[in-house]
Amino acid sequence: MRKRFKVKMTSSLSRPYTHPTDLPRLLDFLRAVRTPERASDYPGVVDLEELLAEPQIRQKTRLWLDAQENLTAYAILADDQLLFDTLPAQLDELGAEIIHWALETAQGDELESLCASCEENNPARLALFRSNGFELEPDFTLHYACSLLEPLPDPILPPGFIIRALNGESEAEAAAELHRAAFGTDYMTAENRLAMMRTSEYNPQMDLVAVAPDGRLAAYTMGSISAANAVTGHKDGFTDPVATHPGFQRLGLARALLLAAMQMLKERGMDTARLGTDSENLAMQKTAQAVGFVVASKTLRFQKKLLEK
Repeated sequence: MRKRFKVKMTSSLSRPYTHPTDLPRLLDFLRAVRTPERASDYPGVVDLEELLAEPQIRQKTRLWLDAQENLTAYAILADDQLLFDTLPAQLDELGAEIIHWALETAQGDELESLCASCEENNPARLALFRSNGFELEPDFTLHYACSLLEPLPDPILPPGFIIRALNGESEAEAAAELHRAAFGTDYMTAENRLAMMRTSEYNPQMDLVAVAPDGRLAAYTMGSISAANAVTGHKDGFTDPVATHPGFQRLGLARALLLAAMQMLKERGMDTARLGTDSENLAMQKTAQAVGFVVASKTLRFQKKLLEK
């Protein structure tokens, strides 16, 4: 039996997102509401650029505005995942309304549950989820950091393998195929990969692939410099995702790509490399730790069932 959810109304108005007209103000809103402590939380500016490149995501994006038409919150339902930000002072009021909207939308899509996440050191969001019936999931995301101030070892590749930049958009389909094979998922399409390559932070020189002697793409990582540095004052870069095709695992390719990306970040003046991985991905955790990464924080995951027990 499906639950029914009553939407709690607030003094704010809400309406569907309009693309591309609303995109600049939405990105500006995200930059404005994120404190330095929250500047690197998901979704960031680039994440929104990628998500809103997809028509099906745009259809399930909503904006909240005050009487003067100033943006006060946004929410996205991406599959069963709720993503949102509000003005900090309105988290309790608008957060509850956003959750009700997401529950109704998810129910209309006949989803079995609604999922959400937040950093472990964000007590306001933790309280919001718990007070609205979300339950903590056993798995979580680990965020790693590694200093780039010390000398880095050189990448070591198996004989015949090379590391190079992806050959632009002409290799988007091959890169998407590699991602699908590495993660065992159908999510990544050429269109998704192209959306990643068309974001404001994308650096084609740091979109690295390990190529096998026969020319096949064997592994990849996408390095980037964080736009959040302008808010935090940090010099952070990212070296994720990292993925290896099942046919080329246990050859040290992920380690070599990480080191190559870290060296490029260091050459560009970054002090710290960061990456994230799932708590169940033990292989990635071991690879990250082997080149000096340590756990910096965790993102907790929550779920609310939409079916009566």
